[in-house]
Amino acid sequence: QVQLVESGGGLVQAGGSLRLSCVASGRTFSSYAMGWFRQAPGKEREFVAAITRSGYSTYYADPVKGRFTISRDNAKNTVYLQMNSLKLEDTAVYYCAAGRRELVVLIKEYNYWGQGTQVTVSS
Repeated sequence: QVQLVESGGGLVQAGGSLRLSCVASGRTFSSYAMGWFRQAPGKEREFVAAITRSGYSTYYADPVKGRFTISRDNAKNTVYLQMNSLKLEDTAVYYCAAGRRELVVLIKEYNYWGQGTQVTVSS
């Protein structure tokens, strides 16, 4: 069982930056691949980024490629999402998720989810 808690969301102007964190409970964090997803009002939850267990490989959705960076620190049981050059359309609740398969984009591939953190980008 893994419990995930996100933090770092907030209100930011377009063009600004935020760093989200997701802390996992337990001693098996390094055995899980991690992902970030987001859900905007009235829309379905969508994949944002994923990282392998080791942290050596990452994968991004096209809308965030070049602007967002996913990373992890297995010693701290934490995965991060650095978000730069934020746009209005990045406004959403952001969720971290843990699963066994690496670099996958489907929601069903992830077994554990955090409660989400709100990111609001203003003009």
